[in-house]
Amino acid sequence: MIRLLAKLVGLDAGDAAIRRGIRAVIVFTLAGLLLVGVIAGALLVVSGAIPTAASSRHWAVTEWFLHFTMRRSIDTHSLGTDVPSLDQPDLVLKGATHYEIGCRSCHGSPGGTLPRIPQQMTPHPPYLPLRIGELKPRELFYVVKHGVKFTGMPAWPTQKRDDEIWAVVAFLQKMPGLDEAAYHQLVNGPPPPTAPIETLGGITQLPHALTQSCMRCHGHDGLGRGSGAFPKLAGQSIGYLQNALKAYAQGRRHSGIMEPLSAGLDSAAIRDLARHYHNLRAPERRQPEQQDTAAIAEGESIARRGIFTQRVPSCIDCHAPEGRRHKPAYPLLAGQPADYLVLQLELFKDGRRGGSDYAHLMDPIASRLQPAQMRAVALYFEFLAHPSQR
Repeated sequence: MIRLLAKLVGLDAGDAAIRRGIRAVIVFTLAGLLLVGVIAGALLVVSGAIPTAASSRHWAVTEWFLHFTMRRSIDTHSLGTDVPSLDQPDLVLKGATHYEIGCRSCHGSPGGTLPRIPQQMTPHPPYLPLRIGELKPRELFYVVKHGVKFTGMPAWPTQKRDDEIWAVVAFLQKMPGLDEAAYHQLVNGPPPPTAPIETLGGITQLPHALTQSCMRCHGHDGLGRGSGAFPKLAGQSIGYLQNALKAYAQGRRHSGIMEPLSAGLDSAAIRDLARHYHNLRAPERRQPEQQDTAAIAEGESIARRGIFTQRVPSCIDCHAPEGRRHKPAYPLLAGQPADYLVLQLELFKDGRRGGSDYAHLMDPIASRLQPAQMRAVALYFEFLAHPSQR
């Protein structure tokens, strides 16, 4: 190129000094053009002439480029993700209830269309019932967990609860096969009892904070919709319920589902909710299956006597009213679903649960239990009668 320029201006291309001079001219010219471009770009930004209004939309080429970049990033960053079994009814149910609360307002639901407000976002969120098949489960997990920059898609409220994120993914995999009626049955559960709900639990008026958001997961009767996905709140200790809601609200107990819901509750609402669920009728004792009897016997031994060789204390000492170390702030475990209890122990063991001022007591205990022991003690408590029914 230097020889060509030299020939064009009639200079000797073989002269080293001339070549250096031409090279310097090229460098300075390019640098000058770059500087002019930077200054022009800066002036354009400062002037405010660039439209950022969502109503102006993206150019087609801009939309393609951003979408292509996003898809390639999601695919690359989700590589190596271990996908658990997602065909579990409890997992689907947990994901469905959260989708209705936290996702439907932007992404729509079966039998409908994209809601009006997100239609005016740029870029607007996809109508998922028709688009969910475009992403693999590992890619859905990455998007739900980390969100997408510049789109309004937030990251999951806590990065410590992958189990909740997989629940959402499990539901998303099922959603394309649901019609409108099946969707509403799944996310809302059975209708309220025929007796006025205000009379349940011996109270005359529902707390103002008790909304469909609470009942959608925990049921109108506080029994968790008969699923191991949710804890049974009916008959639970007032002190424990209050502390749990406060811990969620303050981000000390980790849950992308419960943290946002609890954050809007004031002290009076937390007190009223705790009293309401405490006063509901506690769960009836269930009869175990024959195949669980051996595990339940092992669980009873752990719960009542602990495991001396593993430095695991008795569970009953803290988690039953008759326990020597029981406090009102400790949860009552009798009648709780085994799957829920196992999950809590796993979260404690991995340091991902958090909780109120007493939660740290469980971290070392859970870390000393083997998975089979966790399951055994959880089964024992699931089939143990609630203190109010003994």
